[in-house]
Amino acid sequence: MQEEKTLQQELRTAQRKTAKPMLWISIISMIMFFAGLTSAYVISMKREDWVSFDLPQAFYTSTAAIVLSSITLIIAKRLIKQNKLQLSLIFTVVTFVLGLVFVWLQYVGFNELKSIGLYFTGPESTVSTSFIIGITFMHVLHLIAGIVVLLVLIINQIRKKYHAEDVLGFELGAIFWHFVDILWIYLFLFFNFIK
Repeated sequence: MQEEKTLQQELRTAQRKTAKPMLWISIISMIMFFAGLTSAYVISMKREDWVSFDLPQAFYTSTAAIVLSSITLIIAKRLIKQNKLQLSLIFTVVTFVLGLVFVWLQYVGFNELKSIGLYFTGPESTVSTSFIIGITFMHVLHLIAGIVVLLVLIINQIRKKYHAEDVLGFELGAIFWHFVDILWIYLFLFFNFIK
């Protein structure tokens, strides 16, 4: 019985040691994926049928929401380390809401593109709109995964799983969320300056 308990503790310790490196390996693969997409975008810009256009205003507003969401999550983590768990939960919920606002604003942005005749597919679509909408949509899928992660963080905070001595699970979720945020900032700047 004691040996089984010791074995379980050793397994848990090993899992905790490998959690961050595994997350970073996943993030590196996602970086490579988006690097490939943006490289294809740059190469396709040389096509004669390439059409340049400004990003929808909603994408600018969504960028502000996503940056603010990273700030609120940083505050939430600091509050956990200070054992101010209820206040931390509030900031995590605010982060979650800002994530939902970001997704909604991306939807608004897609509709802005459609309203000016820029479509993802079909006879009226262009290579440039297909790339921008496709890449942005792939980011939104990753962000939805991040929203699920935030929901798990909120549930775990309600269950009091995080505290000053144990923030690993929260840190892992925060790392992923910040990655998705930084990825959007990269894409936003890329689409604005590479025309």
